Amino acid sequence: MDTAKVIVWIIILVLLGGASYFGYKYYVAKSATDATSVAQTGASTPPDQVQGQDITVGTGEEAKLGLVVTVEYEGKLTNGTVFDSSAAQKKPLVFTLGSEGIIPGFQVGVNGMKVGGERLLAVPPSLAYGAQQIGTIPPNSTLIFSVKLLKVEAPAPAATTTPAPTKK
Repeated sequence: MDTAKVIVWIIILVLLGGASYFGYKYYVAKSATDATSVAQTGASTPPDQVQGQDITVGTGEEAKLGLVVTVEYEGKLTNGTVFDSSAAQKKPLVFTLGSEGIIPGFQVGVNGMKVGGERLLAVPPSLAYGAQQIGTIPPNSTLIFSVKLLKVEAPAPAATTTPAPTKK
């Protein structure tokens, strides 16, 4: 086996190991037909994994860590109570995938979607708010999200400062 092939296999193994180490596991629920059943199909799924079902598979650019994504979403409790939505905010949610400020389970669920895609997510408490009560969300709640990926783009380049010219 030549050196290039060995290097490629090492890179693949490192990437796969890193992805699983950082918790970017994704379980596609095959039998789910609505948001509630997405949550209910998780009986044998470890409690720290996001479950999801693609309603529509997108055909555009894929959402990946470090890219800026624009989504429309609706968040519900397992009893159907809506706790948040982009419609209520009157604007889509824009964030950098992998950044702070968005619950980890939501990011795991969006990661890998393609523009135009729609996905149902069941986010366990361990990847949402855990034992904390947040607004109308009770402690230890599994959250159900309906997400539509509208846009994926590269982040804006970081501003660089150029030193002022000096006189000689």
